[in-house]
Amino acid sequence: MNRTILALGLAFALAPLTGVAADYNVQPASTLGFTGTFQGATFDGSFNKFNAAISYDPANLAASKFDVTVNLASATTGDNDRDHALPSADFFDTAKFPQAHFVTTSFAKAGNGVVANGNLTLHGVTKPVQLKVTFTQGSGAASLDVATVINRLDFGVGSGEYKDTSTIGNAVKVNAHLLLQPK
Repeated sequence: MNRTILALGLAFALAPLTGVAADYNVQPASTLGFTGTFQGATFDGSFNKFNAAISYDPANLAASKFDVTVNLASATTGDNDRDHALPSADFFDTAKFPQAHFVTTSFAKAGNGVVANGNLTLHGVTKPVQLKVTFTQGSGAASLDVATVINRLDFGVGSGEYKDTSTIGNAVKVNAHLLLQPK
């Protein structure tokens, strides 16, 4: 009898460590954007097609996970020449590498916030990336904002004359604002 009570007590004590994070559906008004530089001028762009599987619990980061797939051909910047160049072999090469993929490996508290560690696969290259995470719980809904900076040349984006960072900056800011509904 005492063993049974001890086993139940241990199970309840460990339950928060093995819990499951809340699963969310990403709403259509969500955005995934980027900011780069061309000839010293800043430009903004966005990816119009992406899928994100989000499981998140700020009180149980060990059970949280992000899995995001981006359709690279959906990149738009508002500049016709740039929008036609991005899917080409000189940049994303969407004929060969149609998608980018990010999946988390862990989360960690960082100051007052949270960092999501993960692997980004872009242009056939996989590298570790850290995302700054801001999660806001609302009544019946939530929002998730993430931000990072990647170096495009680390992933082989921009070949030939486009490797010149004096024309096209190497650092690209990536940000997302995801509107979430619990599943």
